[in-house]
Amino acid sequence: MQKKLFIGIGGGTASGKSAIAKYLLNYFGKDNCAIIKVDSYYHDLKHMPMEEREKQNFDNPNAIDFNSLIKDINLLAKNKMIHVPVYDYKTHTRTNSFEKIESQEIIIIEGLFSLYNDIIKSYLNVKIFVDTLESTRLERRIKRDLQKRERTHDSILKQFNTMVIPMHNKYVEPTKLYADLIIEKGVKNTVAINELIYKITYVRNNLNI
Repeated sequence: MQKKLFIGIGGGTASGKSAIAKYLLNYFGKDNCAIIKVDSYYHDLKHMPMEEREKQNFDNPNAIDFNSLIKDINLLAKNKMIHVPVYDYKTHTRTNSFEKIESQEIIIIEGLFSLYNDIIKSYLNVKIFVDTLESTRLERRIKRDLQKRERTHDSILKQFNTMVIPMHNKYVEPTKLYADLIIEKGVKNTVAINELIYKITYVRNNLNI
């Protein structure tokens, strides 16, 4: 069975996790690398009225269907293709579509809780925490949610202050302790990115991938 190199990229909301994941994808190539977003595994809330869905705390790890995520990671480890759910953030439901992900040599697990679950951590060869100032993350979150998720400015601020910050401090920030590398300022930190590339290449060579 072909060996796999699993990379976990965790950190706060809008910290720059996706940008680093995309950088690695471009660097190692789509034929060698694949990205799994933890956000794709939010629980499907179709059974709830829209008013109730909007009250849910999506920054709590309980919002994630870890069982399905772990099942798919296990399939990738066995060199099998998976079908990742496509989540609709506007309606808080899973669509009827799936994204086919081939089991590449390098698998990136990216999201708030990439370094949270013990079973997922057991798969990870390289663990990264993206550490970005809260003010910067809020600015990015406002821009993203206004443009892509049709939220109002007031609702974004309310959610950030009542849910995002408390959940970050309780669940996300502590996962920094598990990181092999902490990257400040995201993908623009070229020194840290070069160090990350070196570390991945070193681990990859030792695994004889």
